[in-house]
Amino acid sequence: MTEIRFFNDGSLITGYEISGHSTSSFDDMKGKIICSAVSSAAYLTANTLSEFVKAKILAEVDDGYMKIEVKSKLSESQITLNGLLLHARELANQYRNYVKVYSEV
Repeated sequence: MTEIRFFNDGSLITGYEISGHSTSSFDDMKGKIICSAVSSAAYLTANTLSEFVKAKILAEVDDGYMKIEVKSKLSESQITLNGLLLHARELANQYRNYVKVYSEV
């Protein structure tokens, strides 16, 4: 199970944390594809924030784990972060046994 947590300060998303794998076994191809979709969206978001929004971010990445905290340009980052939240919720709705989203936003 992949778990995605969004952090907020009031109505603003301040970051996200993704942990776990969507695969149930080594040969679980559906789980691998879902895991790839989550990873791709997470990296796209982090790279967009740092390279195009020019936000200062703190990143922690390991196998099956990513945490991104936005430290500057919080208002300018909201469209990108809300895009990830929307995408994550859609994946969780479509693949309930693979992805779970936690958000106060």
